Amino acid sequence: MTTPDTWKKSSYSGGGEGNACVEIADRHPHHIAVRDSKTPTRAVLTFPASAFAAFLDGLKARDPE
Repeated sequence: MTTPDTWKKSSYSGGGEGNACVEIADRHPHHIAVRDSKTPTRAVLTFPASAFAAFLDGLKARDPE
């Protein structure tokens, strides 16, 4: 796999430089890459797109306290 060129941050990433979040990128049509915005040159985690979508759906379904 190649390294993604376009990383996206959440609009909820905090003030200033917005470095208090994770970033995501499409790596292949079927994979999503995730990295820590505070240390972007360190390790990148890669997930199948379907697993990442299920993870996001689970977060959206949570009851905020």
